[in-house]
Amino acid sequence: MARYLLIVDYNGGDVDTPMEQWTPQDIAAHMDYYGALRQELLDSGELVDQQALTGPEHAKVVTSDGVAAPVVTDGPFAESKELLAGYQLVDVDSEARAIEIAAKISCVPGPGGVPQRQPITVRRVMDAADFELLTSEV
Repeated sequence: MARYLLIVDYNGGDVDTPMEQWTPQDIAAHMDYYGALRQELLDSGELVDQQALTGPEHAKVVTSDGVAAPVVTDGPFAESKELLAGYQLVDVDSEARAIEIAAKISCVPGPGGVPQRQPITVRRVMDAADFELLTSEV
């Protein structure tokens, strides 16, 4: 088994309309889809964690040298839509299964029930063997 982080960002895929402008029915269908997928992954034992995040306007960037007080600024203010909106952490048998789940997330319905085709980034979480490999190469 391997853990994969399935990253949802603010790129709406084929949907340019912000969710704040969707009908209540479209929002409900979108959330119901996510709820059903969540239950499917819970039932299969593959879902480790799933969270939606507040918007980037609420983010803070913290830097520190470990001596002085940390510096806290607003942001990030990226030009792109590649800011993290939420994620699913899954524990699956293969990368192929992680991609299968990512495809289900990608086709979440948008306005009018049309699949969003939202890009989902799939990243394997490093495990102990990865760290051993890194230290053995030094």
